[in-house]
Amino acid sequence: MRSPLVLTAHGSRDSRSAANARAVARRLRVLRPGLDVRVAFCELNTPALPEVLTPGAVVTPFLLADAYHARIDIPSQIAGFAGVRQAEVLGEDDRLVAVVRERLSGVGVSPLDSGLGVVVVAIGSSHALANVRTASVAAKLSAGTRWAGATTAFATSSDSIAGAVSDLRRRGARRLVIAPWFLAPGRLLDRVSDYARDNGIPMAATLGAHRMVAETVLDRYDEALAEPIAA
Repeated sequence: MRSPLVLTAHGSRDSRSAANARAVARRLRVLRPGLDVRVAFCELNTPALPEVLTPGAVVTPFLLADAYHARIDIPSQIAGFAGVRQAEVLGEDDRLVAVVRERLSGVGVSPLDSGLGVVVVAIGSSHALANVRTASVAAKLSAGTRWAGATTAFATSSDSIAGAVSDLRRRGARRLVIAPWFLAPGRLLDRVSDYARDNGIPMAATLGAHRMVAETVLDRYDEALAEPIAA
């Protein structure tokens, strides 16, 4: 019997976030028929993570960065549950970067636009190394393009996006676009959207429930199963 996959999201007061996690879970069930896929949340939504745990489950964080929830919150919630593994976060997987490229195409972005500056907006973390890893997404995204530049901003810092925009303009960008490094819409991203609208900057869609997001989740699950359970 296959181990259950517990897709564990952050949780949000915005219903769109939980809805997206459940949409990804449906994708997982289609991609891996017969797999027991459960959705859980670290906070704010139900069911809570401990409520769905059973021996042998693989807790697969529906998170991009290896920050607080992956490093502290989830381990504390699963402590004491025998035989439960925790998979790695989705991270800066090339497939997710490919999804961002697809989302940018959806708002008319061309890789050949030499006057374009791309602001990759992520949530941001108090864990510095997580931010460094997230910042690598911009370089991956711009590889092979003729863009004037791409840089990362963090939505949790009020000055970060404006600073990134100024930097790109100094580097010769005549047009700008915002590429959210977010799994789903939410209140924080709404503030980014307000900034984009007020400044006349197009903004692409989130990663959402794209097939490649689900494929990345399954890879993290498979990788965790291949590792021995810690004693």
